[in-house]
Amino acid sequence: MAEITYIKNEAHYGKVLQTALQAKRMLWIGTADLKDLYVKYNNVTMPFLRAVAGLLRKKVEVRLIHAKEPGARFRDDFDKHPELVNHLERMLCPRVHFKLIIVDSQWAYIGSANLTGAGMGMKSLNRRNFESGIWTNDSALFESAMSQFDDVWIGKHCPKCGRKEFCSDRVLDVR
Repeated sequence: MAEITYIKNEAHYGKVLQTALQAKRMLWIGTADLKDLYVKYNNVTMPFLRAVAGLLRKKVEVRLIHAKEPGARFRDDFDKHPELVNHLERMLCPRVHFKLIIVDSQWAYIGSANLTGAGMGMKSLNRRNFESGIWTNDSALFESAMSQFDDVWIGKHCPKCGRKEFCSDRVLDVR
């Protein structure tokens, strides 16, 4: 039976991120903004990027689409993990505003939260954002989310994009 759960505020961390960090085959993340984010992984609090590096070492396919360059602390942490440099599939698309997390082609988060501490509920009660979304294993919903992510990933919209001057990773126009 399909599960469709309404997620709000700090539940993003408990339900979405904790499941994402248990990915066995694939983890796709789409976000407009990403910042230095800490998570609890194997009972240790660590930067999210360190946990992602651990998934990459386990041969989990990790794809990340984001709309703008992350801050300096995120980039510094990124550079500490060779697995991220060598194996993380990353794409910058300035038009991305969706927030999607897809885990093992079975679960999808579709909502408002960026991949930040304030968005995912890791900030203190008075500093986190008010967020909402859906966490689901409903095949129609997660397949639609995967399709939208994949369309951006393969550059389906690139030939007619009106923001090419802001896109450092655009797919070359093929005629």
